Formats: sequence, structure tokens, C-alpha cells
Amino acid sequence: MKLILTQQVSGLGGPGDVVEVKDGYARNYLVPRNFAMKWTRGAEKQIDLIRKARSAREIASLDHAKEIGNRLKSLKVRLRTRAGESGRLFGSVTAADIAGAVKESGGPDLDKRRIEVTNPIKTVGAHQVSVRLHPEVSATIELDVVEA
Repeated sequence: MKLILTQQVSGLGGPGDVVEVKDGYARNYLVPRNFAMKWTRGAEKQIDLIRKARSAREIASLDHAKEIGNRLKSLKVRLRTRAGESGRLFGSVTAADIAGAVKESGGPDLDKRRIEVTNPIKTVGAHQVSVRLHPEVSATIELDVVEA
């Protein structure tokens, strides 16, 4: 099935890319989660709009991505959230929470979709989170979750 990606999908492509995938993967995963839309002649006209929005959000060059990566590695990010007596959080830390904490710590403004939380953060303490800045550059943030 031919699709137009609307969001970044690891191993497949970025917004505005036209990809060919198996029917089940498209029907059961990509389209219901709004990661992609079916390719039609009318939808192909929207590709330019998607690509323009992508370029406005995207980090321009590899050097710029490396510079931001170095800034993130040296940054100490502290996130205050509610927790119980045993140090267990009420809910979990989201990518949007992390992006806000980075901004408050004096870091760059990050797109929450670039933040990858592999294991849900549900406890107080130090955690590591990776950020995809560029297809060739990713950075690791040291996140300290403390009780508010």
C-alpha cells in the first residue's frame, strides 16, 4: 500500500515521504495512529505543505544538530512532579514534560516527538532519555525526577 507519512517513523521515513508498506502494517498501525495517510492524487498536493512544516521545525544542518547535542549533554535537567511516599509517581513522565523541563533548565526548545522514552519513567530518581536531533545525531539527557 502506498502511503504519505505525516510524522517521523523510525526505520521508515519522515513527514512528507511517500512509502510503500504492507497492507496490514498500514491498516493496523500507521493509519489509525495518524502516522500516515493513504496516497491519492489529491493527497499528493498536501506533501508540499507537510514538507514546509517539517523544514520549519527541523534542525537545519548536521553541525547545528551536533552543537545542540553538546549543549544537551552538559545540561542538568530537573523535573518536579507529584509522587507517593515510596517514590512512585502519580502517572508517568511524558515527552512533553521532558521538553518543558529542558526549556526551563535553559536548554533549547525541543519538539516532543524527537524525545524517545524507551522505558516509562514512573519513579523518582535519575533517568536517561535520548533525543533524535538529526538522522545522524542523537543526544542523551540526564533527567533527575524529584518530588514536588
